[in-house]
Amino acid sequence: MLSLFKKNKTPLIALFNNSFIDIHSHLLPAIDDGSKSFEQSLALIKRMQQFGINNFVATPHIMDGVWNNTSASINQKLYELKDYLSKHSAHPLQLRAAAEYLLDSNFEKLLETEKLLCIKDDYILVELSYLNPPINLKEILFKIQIAGYKPILAHPERYLFYHTNFSEYLKLKEAGCSFQLNLLSLSTYYGKGVQNIAKKLLKDGLVDFVGTDTHSNRHLDFLESINDQKLVKLVQPVIENNSLLL
Repeated sequence: MLSLFKKNKTPLIALFNNSFIDIHSHLLPAIDDGSKSFEQSLALIKRMQQFGINNFVATPHIMDGVWNNTSASINQKLYELKDYLSKHSAHPLQLRAAAEYLLDSNFEKLLETEKLLCIKDDYILVELSYLNPPINLKEILFKIQIAGYKPILAHPERYLFYHTNFSEYLKLKEAGCSFQLNLLSLSTYYGKGVQNIAKKLLKDGLVDFVGTDTHSNRHLDFLESINDQKLVKLVQPVIENNSLLL
């Protein structure tokens, strides 16, 4: 693989192949702040296939009072999208659905009463409020694991309240939380501060998986532009690790 980096400006997208699965995306149409239509979903998926991404887990938000999605509504939308893609001769190798669960009081109710939508096996994708983490975060993570699930924290590099207290990341790992880095964070899409934390998390070996977190073509424009050779080489092993969730 080292020869991949001999040429100047090898783009990040050169690392994608059929053993990679994007475990964080908002490709189901008109269900959250991601794709707005079946037509847009089709266009996004086809463009991502051009990048070499052929396996997808759609992870719409479940956020009480904002995106009141359910397992039933998500699976129904997945069925409809697959039907639409088939009619338009688009055939991803895999297209599954899970959810991106906000860790709020509603999530705790769901954890007690429902079977959650998993990325694969018992892995679930969770996120925090960008304002502050739940006061009882460690307790929630413990409950998740007692219930038989393995939490993957979406885009830990984007939680600004941890930037000045990096040791909190270590505590989350010790509490049994895997980390999913947004590949967009390797660009300046979310700002230089997020990019710097993303780099540090990678250097410290704290990142387990990656995802595109694709909502729109603008995200894919930035993804396509990432070609910082040090960052590309740094993230390569984690990209390869995603195959564990294929």
